Amino acid sequence: MEEENEVSEKKCFLVTEDGSVYPANSFGANKSISGEIVFNTGMVGYDQSLTDPSYFGQILIFTYPLIGNYGVPKNEFDEYNLCKYFESNKIHCSGIVVSQYCQKYSNFTAIKSLSEFLIENKIPAIYGIDTRVLTKKIREKGTMLGKIIFDNKDIDFFNPDDCDLPKFVSTKKVIKYNCNKDNRKVVLIDCGVKHSIIKNLIKHDLEIIRVPYDFDFIKAGLNYDAVFISNGPGNPAKCTKTIQIIKKCLEYNKPIFGICLGNQLLALSSGAKTYKLKYGHRSQNQPCVDIDTKRCYITSQNHGFAIDEETLLEDWNIWFYNANDKTNEGIKHKTKDFMSVQFHPEANPGPNDTQYLFDEFAKLIKSK
Repeated sequence: MEEENEVSEKKCFLVTEDGSVYPANSFGANKSISGEIVFNTGMVGYDQSLTDPSYFGQILIFTYPLIGNYGVPKNEFDEYNLCKYFESNKIHCSGIVVSQYCQKYSNFTAIKSLSEFLIENKIPAIYGIDTRVLTKKIREKGTMLGKIIFDNKDIDFFNPDDCDLPKFVSTKKVIKYNCNKDNRKVVLIDCGVKHSIIKNLIKHDLEIIRVPYDFDFIKAGLNYDAVFISNGPGNPAKCTKTIQIIKKCLEYNKPIFGICLGNQLLALSSGAKTYKLKYGHRSQNQPCVDIDTKRCYITSQNHGFAIDEETLLEDWNIWFYNANDKTNEGIKHKTKDFMSVQFHPEANPGPNDTQYLFDEFAKLIKSK
C-alpha cells in the first residue's frame, strides 16, 4: 500500500534544559509537552517503540534519519486480547523527534501513516532537526530534559525521574491469561509490561496472573508457582511499594525472573543500589556477554538506569555484562532460583538471540 499524506508545516520548537532552541515542523499533534529527551539507535520498529510503556514521560529521538516509510498497521488483537503488532494499546512516549519524516509509506500491513497514528493518540512529533547533532550533545552531556513548544505556549520542564511512573502504565486490575488447571501459575508484576513478553510466557503453557505493580498478592493469598517482574519506565528507586512486595517474594523458594526495570527492582529488593546511566541503552544492537559461557548475544534494550555491581550482596552473582560499557546486564542468586536481565529477551523488534531465557524459566517452573 502506498499513499501520500499531508503533514503540518506549523512551526514549533524543541527546547532543551541547557537553553538550546531547535526550530522544527510538525507531523503529529500540535500541543506543547515536556519530558526527558532520549535517543533510540534502532533502524526499524518505531511502532513497537512508540507503544512500549517504558518510554512513558520521554521525548524520543530516532537516530535513523528516515522515519514513517512503512506506515502503521491495524491494531489487531489475538485470542488473549493482546496486540498483534504493538506492545500496548496506545503510544506512551510524550513526543518524538526525527530528522526526516517520510510522507509516503509502503508495507502490506500498513493501513495509515505514522502522522495519522500520532495525531489519533494526541502525540506531538517534529521533523527537520539535525538529530545527529542532538544525539551527539546527549552522548557528551548526558540525557537532559526538554520540551516541544507550539504557538509560544511555554510549559515547565518535567523530570520523570521524580515520579513513581509505573502507576501510569500498570494494569489497574488483576487479569488472567491461559487459565488451565494443569498449567503452572506465574504472577506477573506489571510495571508497564510489553504485550510480547506476556505472549512469550503464554506459549510455554503457563497461566499468567497479571497484577498491578503495587498489588500485594502475597497478602491477598494468591496461589502461584513463580513470579515475573516486568519492564517499565522511570527511576526504580521510586517504586517503593513494588520493592516491598518483591522483598516478601524473596522469602519464598519460588522462581523469580525479571526483565529491564524488573532487573533493577530485584536488585533493590535484595539490598543493592542502582544509578542513572549517562544516556542509557535504547536500541536493538547492544552486545551482552554471559559471564558463565563467555558467549556474546546481540540484544534489544530500553533503559536509563543500571545496577551498581559494587553494592550486590555476597549471595548474588553477576550474570551478564554489556560488552560496550561493561555495565551490568543481569544478576542471579547463588543458591535460589532468582534471576533477572537488563535487556529484552522478547526483543520485538529483534534480534531474538536471548529468547531461550523464557524457555529456561518455563523449564525451571515445571521442574518444581
